[in-house]
Amino acid sequence: MHDAASLGEDLRRHLVHLEVERRLAQRTLTLYRDALQRLQAFSAEARLASPRVAQVHHVRRWAAQLHAQGLASRSIALVLSAWRGYYRWAGREGLVALNPVEGVRAPKAAKPLPKALSVDHAVALAEQTDEHGDPALAARDHCIVELLYGCGLRVGELVGLDVQPSAAAAGWIDAADAAAHVLGKGSKRRSVPVGGPALIALRAWLDQRSTMAAQGEPALFVSQRGTRLTASQVRSRLKTRALQAGLPTHVHPHMLRHSFASHLLQSSGDLRAVQELLGHANITTTQVYTKLDFQHLAKVYDAAHPRAKKR
Repeated sequence: MHDAASLGEDLRRHLVHLEVERRLAQRTLTLYRDALQRLQAFSAEARLASPRVAQVHHVRRWAAQLHAQGLASRSIALVLSAWRGYYRWAGREGLVALNPVEGVRAPKAAKPLPKALSVDHAVALAEQTDEHGDPALAARDHCIVELLYGCGLRVGELVGLDVQPSAAAAGWIDAADAAAHVLGKGSKRRSVPVGGPALIALRAWLDQRSTMAAQGEPALFVSQRGTRLTASQVRSRLKTRALQAGLPTHVHPHMLRHSFASHLLQSSGDLRAVQELLGHANITTTQVYTKLDFQHLAKVYDAAHPRAKKR
């Protein structure tokens, strides 16, 4: 096996066990061999007689070193899995009394920041018109964008809206009160303000809705078949609209919710208000948008401030 000779006897035997008895794929064997070489190198640096005598505190320190070296969380998890497997095998062989990797986990991967559109791109998407398309579809899609971006609705909340309020309705829009009443996660109801452009778009869609909706259909937004629009259909229509608007990125419903939150926070700085509008039960969920806001400020600083970069 390639490079296996550089490993100590125990690690070589374990690798043979993986290849012959476990019959792991060559790619997996290569990854495990690399992980075992790391284990051997760390043991040598710690001046241990062999990896057999490693303790939990050694493994924790080595995992931290991998993290400090820039290894991704998933890669560290794979290394730890390979080490854990070696010590389990060594335990069955009577070579070690304990598995020092049990209970040691890779550092949590940083959650990727939600992507948000720029204000210009969000407005361009909302104002996109298709003069040659179906006017009813155009009115519906325009209203959808205005509500997703203008109110920060989840796509499930949007498609759950009914034309009229009722005990059975998941949500509805009170145009007279300029408010959307929706059923969010955890069956929690909330009300959010509806802006002027969204109200105008709503009126335009309601003028066209009867040409598409099946008789007795309660849904505010319907497909060309006349029944309630689905979340996947909304995603598809948004993708098409974004392409027509010339946006340089893939747009999906949750991106408009992120855009709503980040643009509102940039303007107001009121995290609690944004939390209420989004319907987040915990403020920590909303705090991700402070990172988005900082990213925006950092870009402005880097581009404009004379001391941002060394000349």
